Amino acid sequence: MLTGVVLVVTIGVRNPEAPTASPPVQPALAIPEQRPQPGAEAPRAGLAAPIDRPQVSDQAELDAWATRVAGKTHIPARVLAAYGRAEMWMQRQKPTCHLSWATLSGIGRVENERGDFDLGAIGADGRVAKPVVGPPLDGSPGVPAVHDSDGGRLDGDKSWDHLIGPMQFLPSTWKKYQERANGDGGTPDPQNVDDAAFTAARFLCSGGDDLGTPAGWWRAILFYNQALAYGQDVFSAADAYAEASVAP
Repeated sequence: MLTGVVLVVTIGVRNPEAPTASPPVQPALAIPEQRPQPGAEAPRAGLAAPIDRPQVSDQAELDAWATRVAGKTHIPARVLAAYGRAEMWMQRQKPTCHLSWATLSGIGRVENERGDFDLGAIGADGRVAKPVVGPPLDGSPGVPAVHDSDGGRLDGDKSWDHLIGPMQFLPSTWKKYQERANGDGGTPDPQNVDDAAFTAARFLCSGGDDLGTPAGWWRAILFYNQALAYGQDVFSAADAYAEASVAP
């Protein structure tokens, strides 16, 4: 994710044990290409995640929902649980935002394809098997120049910033919007899919837009990444996932 820079190539409630082997990954869902113009329409929302109950554990309901939707969308259930949890938390924190897990899934799909990393290789603790760090944003042809903003703490480079984690944040953006998804008081981790999804949700809802409307959805997505083609790719994936989730 880059804000303020136009890019063509962009960027839990679990026991924090060592990553375990993931189940076999299903073939990716076929995504029909759609090319709506900004503000023309918003993608469908899909099968809603469970309602967040602050005083009661809802992990069983979330896992059941994720397993059901995974069978229809071919997104790994562990990843869907992260997207669903983010939707649940935003329902309570910013109910007027109307962020859907499907939009987060669309972003995850696009970033996965452009970054060439495996969303299936995520452990039970939510961490990716191998840290996701993009190439340096060093001003090479077709690449913006973004000087280091974190002393290399998150991306290992003290000269240039890199996009980090499965949702591909700039270190400076991560620092501003980061949030621990399981509320345990620990340090948010951009390489943890729960924290990354929740932080992406906070970022998308930070502008006060209603993502249930065409105008609001497009403003939020183009704030996440200003490239029109990126927004159209996210739209296509989000809409396809939403449709699949409610299919008989």
